[in-house]
Amino acid sequence: MSAPAAGPRLSDRQRLAWLRLIRTPNVGPASFRELINRFGSAEAALEMLPELMISGGANRIARIPSIAEAEAELEAARRAGARFVGIGEADYPPLLKTMDNPPPLLAVKGEGAVFRLPAVAIVGARNASLAGIKMARMLAQDLGRDGYAIVSGLARGIDTAAHQGSLSTGTIGVLAGGLDVPYPPENAGLCEEIAERGGAIVSEMPFGWQPRAQDFPRRNRLVAGMAVGLAVVEAAQRSGSLISARLANEMGRLVFAVPGSPLDPRAAGSNALLKDGATLVTEASDILGALAPLAGTRPPRTAPLAEEPDLSSMPPPGEDERADVLEALGPPPVAVDEIIRHTGLGAAQIAMVLLELDLAGRLERHAGGNVSLVFGRS
Repeated sequence: MSAPAAGPRLSDRQRLAWLRLIRTPNVGPASFRELINRFGSAEAALEMLPELMISGGANRIARIPSIAEAEAELEAARRAGARFVGIGEADYPPLLKTMDNPPPLLAVKGEGAVFRLPAVAIVGARNASLAGIKMARMLAQDLGRDGYAIVSGLARGIDTAAHQGSLSTGTIGVLAGGLDVPYPPENAGLCEEIAERGGAIVSEMPFGWQPRAQDFPRRNRLVAGMAVGLAVVEAAQRSGSLISARLANEMGRLVFAVPGSPLDPRAAGSNALLKDGATLVTEASDILGALAPLAGTRPPRTAPLAEEPDLSSMPPPGEDERADVLEALGPPPVAVDEIIRHTGLGAAQIAMVLLELDLAGRLERHAGGNVSLVFGRS
C-alpha cells in the first residue's frame, strides 16, 4: 500500500473521540458537525451529550460508546488492513466533502490515491441482462483508460460488471454494511481484489454491521457524492439506481442513462431518466464529451482539519425558546430560515434547539437543510 498523501491529519486521540461521537445513537453527520462547532472538539461534545439529550426531551439517555469499544473498532480495522479517514484528511474523497452532511469518518481499505482521480459512478440492475453487463463493463474499461475512477455499490449485476471492468485502472466500491461484511457475500473476493489492485473499498458503517434495507439509500448517497457524473445501465421503474440518480441530480452531478428496449422492464427506469433529461449514452465518448468542460476543475476548497473554535460561551436556549421552535415544527419538513422568520429567534439559538431535538431522537433532517419532528414524538 502506498503512503498516504501529505496533508493535515487527526491525532490518534482525535480519531478515537471522533469515532465515539459518530457511533453514538442519534449523532449523524449534521449533528456531529454542529457539536464540533458548538463545543470545539469531539471530546468536549461527548461530555455534553447527556445534558443536551435531556434538554431535547429524550425519554432515555443514549449510550455513548466507551473508549474501549472505539479502540476495539480501530483494532478491527487494523486487522482487516483498513483505516479510518476523517473529513479534511488527504485520503478523504474530495468530492464527497462538497455534498450536504458528508460522513465525518470513513472506513477505507485500499489505496487513497484512487480518490484523487476524477470519478464516474456506474449503477444499475442486479438482475441485469447479458447485454447490460457487457455495456457496464465496456463503459468502465473505456472511462478507466481515459483516467477516470469508477464508483459503484458492489451489488450483483451492473455494479459488479463496472468494478470488474475498471480493476486495472482504479475502482471504488461502497458498502452498505461494515467494511468486514461484504454484501452480497459472493463479492468478498472482488472486494479484496479491488483493494489489492489500486482501488478502494469504503463504508461509513461500523465494523460488523449487517446491512439493512434502509442502509442502501445511504450507500447510494456516497456513490453519487464521490463522482462528477453517474451513469445508469438498466434500471427498473422502482429501483435503487433511480434513487442514486435523483441524489446525483440534487448534488449537481451529471446524470447519464443507457437506453433499453421498451419491452424490457429492466430498462423502464433508465428510459424514464432519458425522458426527464438525462444524457443518452451508447458509448463512453458520450460521457467523456459531457464531462470535458469540467476537466481540470477542482472541488471547492474546504476548511482545514483543525477543529472549529470553541463556541461554548454561547448561552444555552431557554424553555421559552425551545417552546417557540417546537411550536413551529411538525411532521411536514420546513426550512430553518422559515423557523427563524416565524419565531424571531437568532440562527444560533435555533440551531442549538434543533441539535438538542436531534440528539433526543425527535428531529428528522431532510434534503436541502429542511427539518421536521419525528411523528408521534412532539
